[in-house]
This record gives sequence, structure tokens and C-alpha cells, in this order.
Amino acid sequence: MNRRHLLATAAGGVAALAAPAIQAQEAWPRARPIRVICPWPPGAANDALARLTAARLQEKFGATVVVENRTGGAGLIGTNAVLQAGPDGYTLLASAFNTAVMPLVLRGATFDPQRDLEVMARTAAAPLVMVMSAQRPQRTLAEVLAAAREQPREWNFALSSLGSAGHLATIDFMRRSGVQINQVTYRGTQPALTDLIAGNAQLLIDPSFALLPAAADGRVRALGIATAARSSLAPNVPTVTEAGLPGFEFQSWYGVWAPKGTPAEINQRVNDLMQETMREPAIIERLRSQILEPVTESIVDTRRFIASEITRATELLRSVNYQPE
Repeated sequence: MNRRHLLATAAGGVAALAAPAIQAQEAWPRARPIRVICPWPPGAANDALARLTAARLQEKFGATVVVENRTGGAGLIGTNAVLQAGPDGYTLLASAFNTAVMPLVLRGATFDPQRDLEVMARTAAAPLVMVMSAQRPQRTLAEVLAAAREQPREWNFALSSLGSAGHLATIDFMRRSGVQINQVTYRGTQPALTDLIAGNAQLLIDPSFALLPAAADGRVRALGIATAARSSLAPNVPTVTEAGLPGFEFQSWYGVWAPKGTPAEINQRVNDLMQETMREPAIIERLRSQILEPVTESIVDTRRFIASEITRATELLRSVNYQPE
């Protein structure tokens, strides 16, 4: 066998070995169904955006996409399912702010969101709103603060989950106001809201997506929105700053992640698709009707944003000596 024939044979062997990997990469996302895991129950913004992501992947790429609600553990069960999945683009995580700060608030969360997950896209944001049980006589935040200072045991703060934006906002609210109120943790916004409507809890700070519709039909009472100025999404709701706590600004946000090691090309294709989706007039109108603001940004910008959110949350939790539960 001459040298030229030997080299050609070796090259052919290498190509043959590489072919399955190349074919697998080219096959994405049609080789098998994609799982979009939402670690929260149906009915909240996380679930709505997970289903929007799944629908667009299916429409754009002809993929078979299934949304799985893997709830429990304040989002940790579903998140762990993604962390343990293969980095091949066939298991995605559709979650929220919680993902970035989970290790700061849950003892069982041993992962690093910036090291162990690939961020694909941030998709939407929603300002937080503070609401109260309509069964209480108070009408304004000032009246609530006065009553809570006088009888703190008569008040409970509902938390949709540990590590949610609402959880951090509740900590900041009590730090700023000087009122200490018992906190009760639920498995998602809907269970917390249900208890608030029933009068079993009295206060809740959570994304506007679920709370403003409940306030509009009188099931709860909106006390303030956590934005610098009144939001066009709810122009009749005063800001918390107007109500007496200057600088109280919080939002929740939603995004898509994948297991660490997922090919950069796949991450970028999902990012491009979600940016394209969030620029469509029909999608913008649909999300804003649900009190959500579309977000369009690069993977690099999303990484930078998440890093700033982790820094802010770390400083806030340290300020009250919060210990992971």
C-alpha cells in the first residue's frame, strides 16, 4: 500500500467516524421530540411562555415539541431534570428569575446557573404588583402599613415560591417599611393567589401577569406596581413609590436555558427564533394583553443581565441575613 493510498484510507476512516456526529448535529431538531420543561404549574407566565416557545420551535423547524410541567421543590425538580439531561438541544428549560437565584435561597440547589446552564434567550418581563385580600377593609398601602405595624400577626405575606422575584421584593418591602410580617410559601402563583382570594393570606407581591386580572375583577385589591413610573400596562395602579416607598422597583423575567455543553449553534438558533418571535406585532399585542413586555436581546446581553440580577439578589439577601432553606 503506497503512502497516498494509506492517507486516503485513513482520511476516509476519520470521516466515517465523524459522520454520525455531523449527521446528529444536522438532524436537530427533528431527530426526536424536544422536551421544554417548565418547573412551574400551568396558569402562570412561565407556562404560557414555555408553550409559546414550544409552538414556535414546532412551527419554524418542523420539530415535535412537548411541554412538561415538572413542578415541586420551588422549581428545583424541573431544573434538575434539565441539568441532568444530555446537552444535545432536545431538553430545554423554560423558567424565570428563579433560575438565576435558586442556589442563593435553596439549600438543595447545588448548581451554578452561570456555569452549569447555557442561556438561550430572555423572552419577556413583567413588573411586579402588590395586591391584598379584598376581604380586608384597607384601601391603600399607607393604611396597610399602619394596620400591619399595629397588629403584625393579623397579616401574612404569600410567596409564590422561594427565590421568585416576588420573594426578593417581599424581603425588600419589609426591609424598607420596617414591618415584619409572616411569610407563607406556595407552589406557584396560582395557589398563592387562590389563598389570597379566600382570605387565608393577606398580601402578595408577584408578576402583574396573574395579579392585575384578579385585581381588575375585584377578587383582590391592587396596592401598587413596582415600577419607576406608572405602567402603560396598568395606568390606574399607583407605583409603590407614590404609595410611600421610594425606589421600590422589581420585575420578573422569563427565559430559555439548556444543559451546559449544548452546541453554540443550537443556542444561537433558539435565540434568533425567540428574538424574531418577540418582534412580531401579533405576539407583542398578545403578550401586552397578558401584562407582559417582550424582550429581544443577544445571548451575551442576557448573560450580562443575569449576572447583574444575581449580584442584586445576593446583596439583598445578605442585608437581611437570609439563610437558604
